[in-house]
Amino acid sequence: MTDKTILLGYATQDKTHGAGVYPVHLNLKRANRHGLIAGATGTGKTVSLQALAESFSQQGVPVFLADIKGDVSGISQAGKSHPKVNERLQALELPTDQWRGCPTVFWDLYGKRGNPVRATISDMGPVLLSRLMNLNDTQSGVLSIAFAVADDNGLLLLDLKDLRSMLRHVSETAKELSSVYGNVSASSVGAIQRRLLVLERSGAKKFFGEPMLELDDLMKVDANGAGIINILVADKLMQEPAVYSTLLLWLLSELFENLPEVGDPDKPKLVLFFDEAHLMFKDTPKALVEKIEQVVRLIRSKGVGVYFITQSPGDIPDSVLGQLANRVQHALRAFTPKEQKVVRVAAQTFRSDKSFSVQDAITEMGVGEALVSTLMANGAPSPVKRTMVKPPVSRIGAASKSEVSKVLKQNPFAQKYATTVDRHSAFEKLAKRAEDAASEAAEIKPPRKRVNSAPKPRGRSRQGVVETFAKSVARSLGGKAGRALVRGILGSLFKGR
Repeated sequence: MTDKTILLGYATQDKTHGAGVYPVHLNLKRANRHGLIAGATGTGKTVSLQALAESFSQQGVPVFLADIKGDVSGISQAGKSHPKVNERLQALELPTDQWRGCPTVFWDLYGKRGNPVRATISDMGPVLLSRLMNLNDTQSGVLSIAFAVADDNGLLLLDLKDLRSMLRHVSETAKELSSVYGNVSASSVGAIQRRLLVLERSGAKKFFGEPMLELDDLMKVDANGAGIINILVADKLMQEPAVYSTLLLWLLSELFENLPEVGDPDKPKLVLFFDEAHLMFKDTPKALVEKIEQVVRLIRSKGVGVYFITQSPGDIPDSVLGQLANRVQHALRAFTPKEQKVVRVAAQTFRSDKSFSVQDAITEMGVGEALVSTLMANGAPSPVKRTMVKPPVSRIGAASKSEVSKVLKQNPFAQKYATTVDRHSAFEKLAKRAEDAASEAAEIKPPRKRVNSAPKPRGRSRQGVVETFAKSVARSLGGKAGRALVRGILGSLFKGR
């Protein structure tokens, strides 16, 4: 049986595009081997992203993509005739009257223009949270201790108040915990608490809580079998690039840790498009980049394809870039020696086609042209082809407010994610323990007063509460078997949370 493919465009090796035109396809069975869409601003990356996303949808593959500039929402609407688009369609001998939109669900971290996207603090984990708050090694270590204590006691950290409560508890019981978990610096706890305040004011508070995003809701098809296009409304979110990039890394981690192994399916279970991909690696410690590379390499066996969109291939670390087998390279500009070096490096990443100069083509291509190389049926990369990219049949550009509003009214998850849930978690449990410890301390009889004795030191009652609380927690550590939470490569909770 012939493998199913997606038409990307038509290739020709002469500059006039007048002869030798033939189709360039992406093999669906190899689409989970990830990909890259690169090119300078204004060369057609967004249109290539949209055309590829709608093609996946038409083949029954759900898609998640980030709409950075707010101009991908038109994928939900049918396209319409336009002189330039019609000219391209006619040149490629494609129909000019088959316009249609894709089934679409909007997601929005702030919950205003789509379903809220939420994760719990426990699910985010200390690794990604440290990156989000830009903690140093010492502070990251203290945060990891707080998570370890919570995990070992089965204490779920659902929102920021849970984490604050846990940090305060770890600070107050540092002496008792140090023999098991290591030293806890009060100054580091204070620094983390201050970063949490900054994080909350940046709008990230809305990201933490319940109900948390369920992965299955991103992998739906409509009544006709078309994959749902899940659009993350990210134009406002991009004002907080650390939150945006951490959200994407968390989603990648969740999929990797919780989806079952499927090998190489006939088509992906889900395809992710990460725009402005360089933000995922900017100022990221080498150790974390290595973990990301490991996740990208292994997640393909879960049936998930990841496509990075950025200006230059050099924005992606080599260890990750080497995992991106399907390439769509739009034009790059080479006005400076540094830019010329980028062009040379980009050209070297392709399997050469001797009929033309790849390096020259990268700087000569017009809008809507790209160098394309995909994996063939045998798993080998195809020779690079200079390609006229197929235009999408959905609308190029943003949908109107009324059109988006209509899509939102058809939202199948509106009721599920609309209301925030604040269930019994670490904050309430630690508060109850502190209350019980205070009651226990109050029952302790004070020593008999002596004549001319020194005044009783202030804060004794408080110290009694802390000591009693510490003993209570120390006792609880002995009963942690069977309740400890397990974490994966990027620190997120393993399945069965």
